[in-house]
Amino acid sequence: MCVSNKAKPIIFYDGGCPLCKKEISHYMRLDRESSIVWVDITEQDATLKNHGISLQQAMAELHAVTDAGVVVKGIDAFLLIWQNLRFYCLLAKFVICLRLNKPLDMVYSRFARWRLKKRCGASCAVGRTKTE
Repeated sequence: MCVSNKAKPIIFYDGGCPLCKKEISHYMRLDRESSIVWVDITEQDATLKNHGISLQQAMAELHAVTDAGVVVKGIDAFLLIWQNLRFYCLLAKFVICLRLNKPLDMVYSRFARWRLKKRCGASCAVGRTKTE
């Protein structure tokens, strides 16, 4: 089994984005051992600040904090998810062994820019209080 008993990594995701929510929900269902802390940035942006990540940065691309406290983003954040889930850990090993991190990160960066533009347009309402 690839999953270890270390401290739990934290994954920050945009719960207001239907695509993001669908993908993260898939991973959450697979996380039967609760090996990851899942944080919806639309509900808990204070946790971002505790790790030195702005809401704007987190909206721009997937961010995570490793069990050692290191902030990672983009494909490295996905690899962190995959490394902590059964079966997906094999995908993570495959990506790392074949050194696909950089090409995948370039593709993901393009996608992330498109997603942010589609999600937020010229200005993003995420981060406003519930009473606004």
